[in-house]
Amino acid sequence: MVKRTGSVRAGKAASAAREPRDVVSLTHPERVLFRDPRITKKQLAQFYRGIADFILPGLINRPLMLLRCPDGDGGDCFFQKHISHGFPSVIREISDRRTRERWIYIENLEGLIGLVQMSALEYHVWGCTIADMNRADRLVIDFDPGPGVPWAQLVQAALELRARLAASRLRCFVRTSGGKGLHVVIPLRPGCDWDRARRFALALAQGMARDHPERYLAVASKAERRARIFIDYLRNGRGSTAVCSYSLRKHPGAPIATPLSWEELPSVRAPDHFRFANIRRRLARLTADPWAGIEDVAQTLPRL
Repeated sequence: MVKRTGSVRAGKAASAAREPRDVVSLTHPERVLFRDPRITKKQLAQFYRGIADFILPGLINRPLMLLRCPDGDGGDCFFQKHISHGFPSVIREISDRRTRERWIYIENLEGLIGLVQMSALEYHVWGCTIADMNRADRLVIDFDPGPGVPWAQLVQAALELRARLAASRLRCFVRTSGGKGLHVVIPLRPGCDWDRARRFALALAQGMARDHPERYLAVASKAERRARIFIDYLRNGRGSTAVCSYSLRKHPGAPIATPLSWEELPSVRAPDHFRFANIRRRLARLTADPWAGIEDVAQTLPRL
């Protein structure tokens, strides 16, 4: 299995995050968190320990929104951004000077196991780190298909956006969402203020919708969604989130948000192609990290 250490900086961060510190003791390890396939709390913790090199770089030291299902995916579920009673100490919180709120984050593998202990089934991250919450270091464009949109059209949309970004000398990366669509991720270093990030993402969406109105929408209108793709730019505001790479999703089959190389994208069959059952086989066969170097990309947004 290739180690997800596409840069020296990322490698050191991932290694530090794996170092044992406080150890979480799972209560009710036999509790079933996913029913299809059947995954217990203990099995979920073992799963994430096994793919720690892959999930931790995009998860640690970022404000989080969790999808928690205390009784498993068959019970009541809710999103949570703030620590509440019963959270283990390995789950941290960061004070937000702007809003005076305190946001959840984790800084190592045991923090992730702490999220499993709290029956968090999905992990959604801000597009910034806790070190600089006022500047985005990643933009996410979410291609959200309406009824009747074939997978091939989603692939074409992502490739079209890649070409548009390349024309502005911007590198981008792609992943399946584990839901219905695809995410195109644009790393920024140094980061940019949230207003500029959102305006740039909106301009991308509007440009594609203007050039191909029969295929794309830049507004979330359910009445107009059939056979078209909503280019969701709204994940690029302060406090907005997108699912973390290698997070499982609360959908049948337990699909996982999976980074891809652009070369392999056309051969992937569906947005939920990679799942709990087959992701470890994929990672074991990788000879190179599909997102190698994402932490080292030095680029800034062009003027609109």
